[in-house]
Amino acid sequence: MNRVMNELLLSCDWGTSSFRLRLVDTRSGQVWGEQLLPTGVAATFDTWKVEHDRTEIERETFFSKFLKTQINALADSLAISLEQVPVVLSGMASSSIGMAELPYANLPFSLDGSQVSVYWFAPRPGFNHRLLLISGVRGSQDVMRGEETQMIGLSDLLTETNRSVLIFPGTHSKHMYIENGQLIDFQTFMTGEVFSVLTSYSILKESTDVADLTNGLTLYRANFQEGVRASESTALLHTLFAVRTNQLFGKLTRPQNALYLSGLLIGAELRELLQKPDWRLVLCCDNNLVDFYTEALTVLGLWQYTTRIDAGHIRYAATAGHRKIMNHQLTLAETDS
Repeated sequence: MNRVMNELLLSCDWGTSSFRLRLVDTRSGQVWGEQLLPTGVAATFDTWKVEHDRTEIERETFFSKFLKTQINALADSLAISLEQVPVVLSGMASSSIGMAELPYANLPFSLDGSQVSVYWFAPRPGFNHRLLLISGVRGSQDVMRGEETQMIGLSDLLTETNRSVLIFPGTHSKHMYIENGQLIDFQTFMTGEVFSVLTSYSILKESTDVADLTNGLTLYRANFQEGVRASESTALLHTLFAVRTNQLFGKLTRPQNALYLSGLLIGAELRELLQKPDWRLVLCCDNNLVDFYTEALTVLGLWQYTTRIDAGHIRYAATAGHRKIMNHQLTLAETDS
């Protein structure tokens, strides 16, 4: 791998609960290696607070040291030197619990990466890399950090229509409204977190069993579909209690009930899209949730209006976004000079 340094890029997506570092060829987009860890920004921030109380180490320095350790580990695994290779960093690293807090970019937000809010960190002793930190986007009542970079990375695939809704399932699902090459609005849905809280801490804990949830659609598809259909109720807080009575009255087993609850929540998230008949839906998911969302969209009659982006593109969407954003920043620098 004898590459000129300016043809390489370290792409880092540092979320709340995960860390992804990749070495990418800026010309071809080929990923040469990656370092994946379950050490997200939240845990790193908590560790920094303890260390700061003991040594008064600055937050930026602490995060840089962690990042440098992972860069060195990636370099060792590839048997090359990565000194001076620039770093692009996105996700929660630019939040109040991250490396440094940056202001959000505002809507409307272009898919070409030209309106990203960024900050350059110069190389320093112990961290011999230029680092480009990317912030998130804010709406009138919503914010996100990280998904906007994925959106930029996927933008070349959004060619079927001028109006698309990108659906990013997850703990905090995102619906991103794209019109004529711009993000004009987005919404966050706490679908995954609410499911976790209800099945772990609420009275519904005793009425559900999530141990085999990954195989749930194969075993209990009808119960999931029933939950999606029940999401039609406008009294969601009341309908949730049916999960309790399903088990009390012997209508459903606890594993079946977990699928019913999943269908109820995902259905409630997606049902609003029935009011958007002129928008093309784009499902962006690379994990086991894709089957649940596909099923729910089918039950709601929305699948015929939906395109699914394959898992490979989703997995590397942030890295593709990093390349675009870096290229735009370098173009700006050349223009200014």
